[in-house]
Amino acid sequence: MQSARPSVQVAVVMEREAQPNRWEAWRFKVVDVVLHETEFGLEPRILRDDGKRQRTLHPGFTLELFKDEAEGYHLNLTSGSPVWFVMWRIDEDDPSRAWPETVSLSYNEAGRWLDAQERVDNVPLPDELIAWLQAYTDAHYVPEPKKRKRPASFLPPGERK
Repeated sequence: MQSARPSVQVAVVMEREAQPNRWEAWRFKVVDVVLHETEFGLEPRILRDDGKRQRTLHPGFTLELFKDEAEGYHLNLTSGSPVWFVMWRIDEDDPSRAWPETVSLSYNEAGRWLDAQERVDNVPLPDELIAWLQAYTDAHYVPEPKKRKRPASFLPPGERK
């Protein structure tokens, strides 16, 4: 069954660094989000491992755009540098292992993840996807109308702004 929502298939590249300092055994970060290619397959695979740093490709994520997230897309686009937001987790049983859970373009959704104490990284969004997201946002984002601010009742009418 085909989805009616605009979507794009992506893969996430994560880096694991061994003993980045004396307090951490491992440090993880998202280094890139790329468009999915069929050669990637569906299983994570190590791209590079030099003993200190390991880069792993995690393919198979579908990013769908939702009308009710249009405000979050607008906030991302107007931030000055639009980004991918990637929520990821560390294995509690094996802290040398981490993986991405989901990908979004919504500033609001990323904020909800952070409020829930999730780990979220962001990486720059390519120009061609900025245009794609902008077109969707232009079609679906409707700013909330500004509400009239009532004058302060304790000021005389001549001093109210």
